[in-house]
Parts: sequence; structure tokens; C-alpha cells
Amino acid sequence: MHNHRPHPHVAIPDARRPPPHGDVYASYPLELSSTSNTLLNPWDAATPTARQPRQPTTRHGIPLRTRSRTRSALEPVPAHLQVPEIYRSSSQRETAHEYYHHRSSKSDSDHPFEDEYSSRSDITSPYSPSFNLSADEADLKLNRLTRELSNITLHSEEGLRRFQDGELEEKDEEWHHLVPAEAREALGKREVERQSVLFEVFKSERDYVADLQLIEEVFVEPLNSASPPIIGDVNRQQNFMSIVFCNLDQIRLHHERMLEALFDRQQEQHPLVQSVADIILESALQFQGDYESYIKHYPLAEQRHRTELKYNKRYQEFLQDCSQDPRLRKRDLITFLSRPVTRLPRLNLILKHLHELTDFNHPDSEDLPVILSILNDFLKSTQPGIEAAENKVKFWDLCESLVFNKGEIIELDWYSDTRSLIYAGALARRSKSEMDWNPWIGLYVALLDNFLLITKEEKRGGVRKRLVVSRPIPLEYLRLGSFEDPPETRKERAEEGGILDSFRGAIRSIYPFTIFHAVEKSTRRYTLYAPSESVRKKWYDALVDAKGVDDVRREANQWFTPQVVEDGAFRVPSHKMPRQTALKRPPSGRVVQAVSFVTNSGKTFMAVGCSTGIFVGRKGENYRKILSFENAKSIIVLQDFNKIIIHHDSYLISYSLEVLARVAQYQSPPSSLDASLETIAGQNVLCCQAGQMGDRTIIVYAVKNFLQTIVHVVEACHPSEIRSASPRVMQAGLLSFRPYGESLYVPKDVFAVMPLAKTIAICTERGIVIANPSSASSSAVTLVPDFGSASHNSATADLKTRCEDAKPLGLVRHDATELMVIYDTMGCYITKYGQPTRDSVFIRWEIKATSFLHRPPHVLLFSSEFIEIRDAQTGLLKQVIEAVDIRLLIQAPLSRGSLYVAMRGQKDDEDGLSDRIVELVETTEITKTPIAAPFKAVEGLWDEWDM
Repeated sequence: MHNHRPHPHVAIPDARRPPPHGDVYASYPLELSSTSNTLLNPWDAATPTARQPRQPTTRHGIPLRTRSRTRSALEPVPAHLQVPEIYRSSSQRETAHEYYHHRSSKSDSDHPFEDEYSSRSDITSPYSPSFNLSADEADLKLNRLTRELSNITLHSEEGLRRFQDGELEEKDEEWHHLVPAEAREALGKREVERQSVLFEVFKSERDYVADLQLIEEVFVEPLNSASPPIIGDVNRQQNFMSIVFCNLDQIRLHHERMLEALFDRQQEQHPLVQSVADIILESALQFQGDYESYIKHYPLAEQRHRTELKYNKRYQEFLQDCSQDPRLRKRDLITFLSRPVTRLPRLNLILKHLHELTDFNHPDSEDLPVILSILNDFLKSTQPGIEAAENKVKFWDLCESLVFNKGEIIELDWYSDTRSLIYAGALARRSKSEMDWNPWIGLYVALLDNFLLITKEEKRGGVRKRLVVSRPIPLEYLRLGSFEDPPETRKERAEEGGILDSFRGAIRSIYPFTIFHAVEKSTRRYTLYAPSESVRKKWYDALVDAKGVDDVRREANQWFTPQVVEDGAFRVPSHKMPRQTALKRPPSGRVVQAVSFVTNSGKTFMAVGCSTGIFVGRKGENYRKILSFENAKSIIVLQDFNKIIIHHDSYLISYSLEVLARVAQYQSPPSSLDASLETIAGQNVLCCQAGQMGDRTIIVYAVKNFLQTIVHVVEACHPSEIRSASPRVMQAGLLSFRPYGESLYVPKDVFAVMPLAKTIAICTERGIVIANPSSASSSAVTLVPDFGSASHNSATADLKTRCEDAKPLGLVRHDATELMVIYDTMGCYITKYGQPTRDSVFIRWEIKATSFLHRPPHVLLFSSEFIEIRDAQTGLLKQVIEAVDIRLLIQAPLSRGSLYVAMRGQKDDEDGLSDRIVELVETTEITKTPIAAPFKAVEGLWDEWDM
């Protein structure tokens, strides 16, 4: 129903009433062109003649639910619009609420309080606390003012609709453009400011939702529908979409619902909106979880987008096409992706400003602090996540810029979720060359959570690269030197000034600190210089914290955990021992070998080889010296064959395990061992090893001759075969072992032998010889690695040079097609035919290994101070165990039995310094405990307890 009025009506003071003229609407700031003179008054809740209140509805015609209480949320307004505001006390809630369900028409305006609006002071702030008005009087004044405002303009409802639909020009999208000047004067300066800021809430929320919808329409949907996929294959594109756009769809749904509620409130209460605090509070409680996920993830999304943009030409073309959409208004994807990150901080500032302008009697004075507290706490809680994500991005940028020396595998494990950049910055180092005109070298040093990188920055083709000038130092090996040395001076060329100034330069103080590698203490010792004392202090704190966290992490994630077997039974002489007497038991000497075995009775014994002999006893109990073989080179137990093999001096002999255990328990005399003695090799044995070759258990040993080395292989015989042997065979002497295959002749010194699946590996000075003992005369002897392609392949030639300078220790097979060659300082990969693989790259150990052990999937490397545990497939350093005087006590690299290691003990007294025996026990991954089945009560179980 239309509203026909000759002119709008409001009680305006005479001094401010506009002069009469033909067009009474000319002074209105916003007039919509129309061919009809029939205009609507959107501020009336009903037609001019109606007396029943209008039922408010949403934009979709759905009736609004009754609100028991309204709240408000405001945003800042430009300074030129800031005017005083009308205050409403809490006593006005019900009256104001009733008003928004029924707004009086002009016919309702003839009330007894019309003269109250004739004074300017009343118009400015009729509800200020300075007025001595009762609650009823204030209610009447509010009703009077709102009835007058409802009759001021006839076009605002259409303007509001166009605003909500985004049809107005940007310059007209302001509250004061939708309200006449007379209305602003009637409300007063403070309320005008409040309504303007509330209007900004509606406007910013509308724009925000529109941008979120643009992301879906312009970017997400075309990417998903592109065929073929723009981002690689389907799986890679799905991964890209999940990283870059994360949970934007969930955030958009939250704000679409919030915007609909805001627009409904605006339609219901415009132009004098009481509050939107209830809507914002309800929405904030719902979208916090989705915002937290998105904000913490945003740096990763931005980095993934930039990386794809850098390397994917099709993605570049796609974004170029998207930029042609006029709705984007020349904004790029990063601008849209950052909208959720900036939205809540901006809303927080708006509400904070509103709280400052809100009277303590207003309902929002109670609600706004609650919303502000929620938003402030939420924003603070996201900061650590944002910083972590930003550090991850910096870490990726660093990794992409690194340039390593060719040929070496340096696995930083940077694709692990746990990797992060702790601290980084520019430092200086003094040049070692005295002839260098510039004695200072600029470095970029980065501390990761597992490595310290020392690099030198360079620009190559406009791209910043960081050349790794020293191999990364694992934190397990990083040691800190002095951080308290006095500052030194550095002369720097002046950047500005004349020629003489550039030669004169400037003198600056620099602050040194020292770090070094725990193994190469002298050759890998670095004195670095920080530009200030505070930077040096930051480096110290970062290094200490990073090492502390790394120590805790390694302690909680050990692949092999050391467990002490014995510490005190075996001693070496020390300065605390008194002079030896005939009555005192001499120390056992240094432990060099240790094996365990189980007797037929199920008891576990250990045989420990020391510098004074071989001791046998129950594991963890008293040990008795049984054999006087000093410094046994190898002790091998063949449990299934009841044999213990001892390589002593140049002999290789065996004894019965059962007899050895009975002698150790005083159940048999020591002479009974002689009855089980068998001599496998009588002289010049260099080394030996036992292993499996098919279903055979073999012992390989090398005997040095005058001109060459001969490698023999014998097969262990099962006791059942011995019992069924003929007397003639028994008289031959060697009952438990028989020769296998043919002897192998190697013209070089041999220092290690190793049985493989079908062949044996013989470590020599030239390399590792692979031979087949079952057909030695007909099969070719192979030397690995095979460097036949080194003449035309520089990478292979470089690997050959490095291998010739290293000592081979053996081979490790980690799958059916590839083996790992173990040297004392490095490792490389070869095929089953011996050719180098992986482009002839190599892995350099942090230590110089004296022995190794293969426990799939790991390779354990041993030196006197460290045990390195590495992944056999990648070479990645998994764990480091540090001790003093470490010795591997088992000489079977492929053995799956107990793994014993000796190291310096903790006891040092009159009995000497203890040698500790430690077992390295392989750990297993902690899995989730299965959920127990629900408890079922047994019928009648608690009857006697009346339960």
C-alpha cells in the first residue's frame, strides 16, 4: 500500500526549518529517480492508516523469531562523520523492542510531547544521563523520536534494498546517504556516529561474503573442472586444492548465515538499529574452530601458491585469465586468500571502538566485553600457530635455495612434518688466506631443528642461492665453544661519501663465538662473528634451546636403546689400584669380544673375551675364566650346532657349548673341554665370519700365505649327522665341519670376509671381491664397485677417487636390486652386478667407522666415541649414541642375535676401572591400545551383595 504525503514531517526547531519552496525533497541527500510520485515510507512498520504491527520477515519471506533482547556491534566511522550519539539506558529495552514491531505513522504523531522537540538541546541528546527524566519519560521520548524519524524520508527502504543487493555506487554506500540531514540532526552527533559504524558492519560483512564467493566462483570451481588438470595429475591437484584453499568453504557458510541475519536485522530496525551484538556473538562461537585451522594454515597456503606460480606455466596462464574478471578489481589470489586472516582483527578493532562509545546503561556495555574477550583470546591463541607456519615457509624457502657439492647425498629430512627453522641470520668469518684483500667472508647461517647450516649467499640469474660451504652439522655432533670473548674490530668500506672515505672505511665492533664438530674438533671448528652482543646472545640461546629439545626428542625416540648387562665384573688397571699382591685377584683386562648362548636346560650364558682370557658365566652373574686365549679376535656361537668358534692368534678352533657351560658351573673339569676341541685352521688365519648360504651354515676364513691369501669355506654339520657317521670318518679328526666348494686365491691382503646369499665378499685394499666358492674355477671374480664407466662419466670418476681413499668394510643388501657398500668414511650404492647407482652419489659418515652391523632397515656404524645409526635405504641419520672407548663385541654383521657393545664403565676404585658391557636392544613403535570390549556383567554375580 502506498503512502501519499505532501511533505515529510518531523518536529524541527524554527531556526532550522528549511524555507518553503516548490520541491520539498530537494535537500535530501539521496533521492531515487522514479516516474511515479507515489513513494513508500520504509520507516513505517505499517501503512499510514494501519494500527496493527507488521510481522517482520527475512529477505526470503521467513518470519523472524522473537528476540527477547537485542545487542549491538559497531565499527569505526570516518572522522568527518563522527558526531555525538544518543545514549539509551537499559530501561529502554522493552520499549525499543516494541517500537520495532510497530512504527507509528503520521497520524500517530499528534502526541502531548510535541513541544519537547522544539529546543536544540533536547534534540541533541534527549536520553543523556544528564537529563533528570524518569524511565517512563525516557521511553516516551524515545517513542516520540522514532515515530518522527519514521516519517522523515520516503525512499530509504528502496535504498536499503539496493545497498543489500550491491546495486549502489560505492560513494553512496554510507548510512548518512540513506538518511536525511534532518534525521541526523534529530538523532544527535553521537547516535549518528553509532549508526554509521553499525552500517559499516553490514557493509563490510556483505563485501567479505562477496569475496569468499568470488574465490569459489573464479578460482576453485574452474580449477576443479579443468580437464586435463592444471596442477599436474589428479592427486597432485587435489593436494594443491586442500593446501591452498583449505577450509574456506566452511568459513563462507558461516558468514553467509551471519550476513542473512544481519540483513534481516537491518531491514527490521533501519534507520535506528539498536544492536547486532547477539548475531556476532553467536556466529563467533560457531566459526572459531574453522578460523583457527585456516589462519594457522595460511602461510603454508600462500607458499604453495607461490611455488606453483613459479614453476607451473599453465597455472600462470590460468591466473592471468582469472585477473580479467572485472569483479576481482585487479586483486590477486593472495589478496583473497588473506581476507579471513584480516577479517577478525578488523572486527575486533571495530567492536573495541564501539565499546568506548557505549554508555554503561546500554545492553551492549555487557555484551561487547564478552565478544572482545572471545576475539582477543582467539587471536592470541592463533599466533603460535601462525609463527610455526611462517617458520615452515621460511624453512622451505631456505631448502629450495640450498646448493650442495655435487656427488654427495645430504639428507636433511626436510619433508618431515617435524622439520622447522629455529633461527637464521647473517654472520661473518675471517678468511684463512693472508693474501685475501678482503679478510672477511659474509655467511648466512641457519639453525634447523636437526642441523646447523653454514652457507654463502649468491645471486644466480636473479635468484638468490645459498651455497653450503661446509657439510651440515647434525645437532648430535654440534658443540658450543666460547661465547664470552671480547669484541673485535672490523674495517668496512663506507657506502657513501667520496673516494677517500671509501678507502678510509668505518671501524665496527663484532662479537665472536665458536662452534665445532664433536668428531673433527680441529678441522671443523668455526669462529663466527655477530654484528652485536644481543645477536650473539640470541644465537647462544637458540643453539642451547635447539640442542636441549633435540636431546629430549632423541631420548624419547630411540631406535636402539642401550641396556647395561655388566659394569664391574671386568676391569682394567687404573691409578687407584694398590700395588698388586699374590692374594689379590688381577683385573680381567679390556673386553674385546662377547657372545651369549642358551644351554639345553634353558639357561643363558655369556662368553666374554678379554685381554687376559675368555670368561664364561651366567648372564649378569659371576664370570669364571675358562680359557686362557688372550685378546681373541673373534668368538662365534653356532647355537643350533652346539659349537663355539674362537679365532685366537692365528688359530681357528671350536668347542662344545654344553661342555663349556658345565665347566663354568663347576659341573665338569676344565680338561673335559679338550675332548670337544676341534681345530678348523691351524695357522695364519687373518679373519673369519659365519653366515647362511641357502640352507647351509658356513664359516669363511682367510689364511695368509707367502705370496697370496687363500679363502676357505667350511660347512657346519648338524649333531645328528655326526652321530650317524662311520668310525672311519670319526677317526679323520674334523667331525663338526666339512669343506664346502673350492678355495679362493686373492693376491692382496684380506682384512674382512662376509658370506652373502650365494657368494662371499672379501674386503681387500683394492676393493671388495665377490666370488662363488661352489664354482670358483668356472666363475669370474668380480671387484665391486665396478668403475668401468669412470672414463666417460665424471660422477663415477669422482666416486672412484673417493672409494680408493677409503677402507671397505663390507656390503649391505636392503632390497632385491640394490646393495650398499660400506666404507670407513662413506657409503655408496651399487646394483647386484656391481655398477654404481643413484648417479654415483655417496653418503659421508660423520665418524670414521671401525666396524658396522646390519640390522634391517638400519646400518650401525661404530667408532671409539660414537655409534651412528642410519637408514640403509636413504642414508638418513636416525640416532647417535655417544660414549667413551666404544667397541663392537660381535663380529657377525648379519647376525640377528643379541648385540653387545663395550665402553668405559662407571666404576673406578681399588679393583680398577670397569669395562661396561651394554646390549643395544631394538625398540618397537608404540601403537594405539585397542579399545577394550564393553564390560558385560555376569548374571547373579553380585546377588549376594544386593547390587
